[in-house]
Amino acid sequence: MTDPAERRLLTPEEYLEAQNSPEFAELKRRFRRFAFPMTFAFFAWYLLYVLLSTYAPDFMATEVFGNVNLGILLGLAQFVTTFAITHLYVAHANRNTDPIADEMRERLERHDFAPGSTASSEGATRA
Repeated sequence: MTDPAERRLLTPEEYLEAQNSPEFAELKRRFRRFAFPMTFAFFAWYLLYVLLSTYAPDFMATEVFGNVNLGILLGLAQFVTTFAITHLYVAHANRNTDPIADEMRERLERHDFAPGSTASSEGATRA
């Protein structure tokens, strides 16, 4: 990786070339394949919690043990879910998107960007 102080500014043409490359399309596809379903799932889970809190207070007040009720446990589960999603995203990015992004960045920094010019771009179509 190039030292940030030594990096040159890229031209708009270089950015467009990278943006129009099959590698970038694959990068976006892999990101969206994870992000959109996970965002929808978490939003649905959060909405369920809000709706239960609003329209089913007796259910949420169900005692589980001592002074701990179902509402408290589901609320804490929101935090656990957030950390779990973060962990899953980091693992997904490390495995599926970062290698493509790193390779594209290195090629741009070397001023060696021609779509499909390396063997790693052939592997980019696999997922």
